[in-house]
Amino acid sequence: MSSRPLSATSPVAHAPTAARPALVWTALVIVYVLWGSTYLGIRVAVESLPPLTSAAARFAAAAGVLALVLRFRRGPGALRVDRRQLGSAALVGVLLLAGGNGLVVLAESGPAGVAVPSGIAALLVATVPLLVVVLRTLGGDRPRLWTFAGVTLGFVGLVLLVLPTGGPGTVPVAGALTVVVGATCWSVGSFLSGRIRMPADPFVATVYEMAAGALVLAVIATVRGELHGFSPAEVTGRSWAALAYLMVAGSLIAFTAYVWLLHHAPISLVATYAYVNPVVAVALGALLLGEPVTTQVLLGGAVIVAGVAVVVSTERPRKPASGPADGATLEAARR
Repeated sequence: MSSRPLSATSPVAHAPTAARPALVWTALVIVYVLWGSTYLGIRVAVESLPPLTSAAARFAAAAGVLALVLRFRRGPGALRVDRRQLGSAALVGVLLLAGGNGLVVLAESGPAGVAVPSGIAALLVATVPLLVVVLRTLGGDRPRLWTFAGVTLGFVGLVLLVLPTGGPGTVPVAGALTVVVGATCWSVGSFLSGRIRMPADPFVATVYEMAAGALVLAVIATVRGELHGFSPAEVTGRSWAALAYLMVAGSLIAFTAYVWLLHHAPISLVATYAYVNPVVAVALGALLLGEPVTTQVLLGGAVIVAGVAVVVSTERPRKPASGPADGATLEAARR
């Protein structure tokens, strides 16, 4: 996951400008495939890399590259924010990346039978739009009736997915709960990002979110003793390649495509990544890592995706009375 999802539950501040359909669909495919593949990338990276250390390195590198690009293109003041904006971005980054992504990385690490398969992790993370609706309701919002129906359907799928069966391919309950806690952290970060004073520029906000998340991940990794006895020489080439892929493809290329889409495509179309990514993740996990796709996975996953699809399709951004729309969150970009 790397910073997380905008859905139709979060209206966008910018009205989309006209763009050629071919460009829009190219950007969508990039977001669909690259973000869907990050769960596979995480699983491969943690085969021989310390989990939280690898996550910290990923986001620190991506933050550094993005900061340099902004500084080069926009000048010395490109990253200037006030203390309140910096604190808000840091809080959101810790929730999204240290809490949300960090727990997913931990859940995907470990031996078979303990680690959560990458496709299952993606399906569990797909519940984030549903959790955001719950947080909105607790905050006094009143989503549509169909939105609640979608939320209920999605959580039924979650239960079906993790229900112990005792057979092969059973989802590790402890790992699944870890992912759900991570998804909850991500949802809280997503919810807050539209309600606290964040940096106006999403790219600048991303730099500080990634930096804060990387710092907290590094501290926790140190406390856990992840680097005790660690030798870079023992890391496999495929784990290094997966980490590089996560840095470049997941955190930079897909993010750029996503931000471009927010300005050039309807939010209802952009938000479809929320239920396409899990399908991509399950397919890649099965094809490239041989992860089992059981009837339980297919049934529970299909119900979750259907619930998310209902929420996304029924939650249209409401036009504000004046000024830009609230809640233009870009958390998905840091996946």
